[in-house]
Amino acid sequence: MMAPDLPQRGVLPDHAIEAMTQSGQIRPDRPYAETQVQPASLDLRLGTQAYRVRASFLAGAGNTVADRLAEFTMHEVDLTHGAVLEKGCVYLVPLMEGLALPGTISAVANAKSSTGRLDLLTRTITDRGTEFDRIPAGYEGRLYAEICPRSFSVLVRPGMRLNQIRFRDGQAVLSDAELKARHAETPLVSGEAVISDGLGFSVDLSPGPGGLVGFRAKPHTGVIDLDNIGHYAPAEFWERLETTEGRIILDPGAFYILVSQEAVTIPPDCAAEMAPYLAMVGEFRVHYAGFFDPGFGHGVPARGVLEVRCHEAPFVLEHGQVVGRLVYERMAALPRTLYGADLASNYQGQGLKLSKHFRS
Repeated sequence: MMAPDLPQRGVLPDHAIEAMTQSGQIRPDRPYAETQVQPASLDLRLGTQAYRVRASFLAGAGNTVADRLAEFTMHEVDLTHGAVLEKGCVYLVPLMEGLALPGTISAVANAKSSTGRLDLLTRTITDRGTEFDRIPAGYEGRLYAEICPRSFSVLVRPGMRLNQIRFRDGQAVLSDAELKARHAETPLVSGEAVISDGLGFSVDLSPGPGGLVGFRAKPHTGVIDLDNIGHYAPAEFWERLETTEGRIILDPGAFYILVSQEAVTIPPDCAAEMAPYLAMVGEFRVHYAGFFDPGFGHGVPARGVLEVRCHEAPFVLEHGQVVGRLVYERMAALPRTLYGADLASNYQGQGLKLSKHFRS
């Protein structure tokens, strides 16, 4: 099978994803839902069955996911009429999309923004896979979502879109020199650009209204129905984080929603992915949902929302501390639609913001 005919190598845009579907390189079980094809990615849909498993796993070389499910499944869950995935449990859900990739096209998956902001660990696994969220060139087979609700139990149904996939023809990561040149021509970030293996960004702990700098997930809450948009009162699920000192102490095991100090821009001919800054920078992990589409923040300043989980020891996080980086890649062609400009994008122009399920 041939890859889509595009001007250059890089991340495939929406019209190339549609062409891959027409040629059978992407194999959906049913026609796509509205807005499922994004400017530089494809949303993946939950199927009708979930498997409660004893532990997270990878299929491993030579094994299918079905083989491993036979080893680890505790019980099956029918999602047809909706079912609750309980906090602290691990589930595996076959997705409605399968792949038959050509030898030049690889893929990477990630949680969608709203998924990450609910502390809903969602990763994609494949047959014979040895890494989460990485699909090698030439892969043919089904896709599965591993779902582990960390802070809140959630109600899910078939067709819900918790993760997304991005396709690449080769690698087209912008070098630091290219990033510096682009930033000099048209700023990629507000303020000084910290460029080292990508564009660095820092946490904003300057007090907002009432001293607000973020939110911490409450430990004992009700169920969140993922179809309920703008429905839940934030105070039922989140504690407000306030400071007058420009710093907070992260508690081990706790989950936080914070925001970057910088507004970032993704030009129409680029896509970006959030990546850890340094493994040794502190006792915490930043982000679950790492894709930034072409057009994010373009013409409308938008800051990056940070999903933060603290590890083994309490850690002091201070205003302006660099916590992550954006890795920019060239698009293989301009997308037909841009984030925010042509789509009803929930987080364009965002600041500190909870997921779309909560009332503003």
